[in-house]
Amino acid sequence: MDLITTATSTDEAGRNATVAVLPVGSFEQHGDHLPLITDTAIACLIAQRLADEYNLFLLPPITISCSHEHEGFAGTVSITATTLIAVIEDIRASLRRSGIGKLVLVNGHGGNYVLSNIAMQANVGERSVILFPGKDEWNAARRQAEMSTNAHDDMHGGELETSILLHSRPDLVGDTWRDADHDAIDRPHLLTTGIARYTSSGIIGRPSLATATKGKAALDSLVTSFADHLKILNE
Repeated sequence: MDLITTATSTDEAGRNATVAVLPVGSFEQHGDHLPLITDTAIACLIAQRLADEYNLFLLPPITISCSHEHEGFAGTVSITATTLIAVIEDIRASLRRSGIGKLVLVNGHGGNYVLSNIAMQANVGERSVILFPGKDEWNAARRQAEMSTNAHDDMHGGELETSILLHSRPDLVGDTWRDADHDAIDRPHLLTTGIARYTSSGIIGRPSLATATKGKAALDSLVTSFADHLKILNE
């Protein structure tokens, strides 16, 4: 599956979508077995499924975002929250000029806290932005996939992320995923110290439990749960 849209202008004119979907990823360490583009890849995979199922205008991803908690690990690159806000607001303005007033932000990186503020502020006057998936949708996806871990314990590079890529892009998963487990359940100072205080490998979670079957089930769950969000947006 492609990680970026290859649609033409003619394709989109024919689609005549009223809602756009923007994958928001990151460029940050995911240990030894997953690439720096992991969050971007997962956001793109989800966004592509939503676009196909619900006839949305699929945008190319934002590939660098707010990964400051991962600094100190080789390869991690961040932009400021202010810059991320500005980029998304520019995209929304451009979409409105082309007649698309509603936007779905598919967030692949848990550290992009500012996206919640963007969505809430945008929806004060009228419903125009969905932030997806949220905590409830991810938890439902884990249950449907019968995963052994929860979102807190399996925070980064673990069972969930590895499963999704094993299903959709196994070429992106390195051979060391079966031996990469690292537990760091207590992380009280993560926002102060960054993730390096709690893991030297960059992983917090249990990638050894990952399977392609779990990844497919998780993605299927997200596609189904999105329907209620789109209904509310269009009321």
